[in-house]
Amino acid sequence: MQEYLYEGKDKETLIQQALDELKLEEDDILYSVTKEKVGLLKKELVKLHVFKMTEVLAFIKHYLENLTKDMGLDVSFETQVREKQITIRMFSDNNNILIGKQGKTLQALTTVVKQVVKNATGCYPYVLLDVSNYKENQEKYLIRTAKTIAKEVEQTKNPVIMENMNSYERRIIHNYISEKFKTVYTESEGEEPNRHIVVKPKED
Repeated sequence: MQEYLYEGKDKETLIQQALDELKLEEDDILYSVTKEKVGLLKKELVKLHVFKMTEVLAFIKHYLENLTKDMGLDVSFETQVREKQITIRMFSDNNNILIGKQGKTLQALTTVVKQVVKNATGCYPYVLLDVSNYKENQEKYLIRTAKTIAKEVEQTKNPVIMENMNSYERRIIHNYISEKFKTVYTESEGEEPNRHIVVKPKED
């Protein structure tokens, strides 16, 4: 994975320079910014560290290939980069091992992958890992649950506390209810790993 380094006074100018030279759109790159004082006058130098999203994807896939091989699994991959999101869907001879109880192994793999990329690039990418259609089915289940609870809160005017969820699951609930319901709203409460959503009625 190659790093493209640009130095100057202004971040936005450097980003445009990188895009022009690499012939890419901003969604096609991952970048971080560092600053340092240089010279006798200690002027600020901006450094833009740029990586192509396609190369970041290849880096992650290679890492997962080695990791799943060490787990004794035969895994194939479907990959996509879209709007700065890297999506990798894995298909194995034992999907349950990759998913884990309540998706905890898959969640841990996602966390590890993000940290590995952060260590290599200085950037946290938006990575969605899935095993077969687990995340897709999970999202449908979360939306059905959110719809049922939001309607209940609409009718009873009483708040409902949902079960503990990770940030990905909570984001699905927040987004769905904010888009589909005008009379209720959501708030996250608690501390990780016991953070949950409360669905509340809006005051008239």
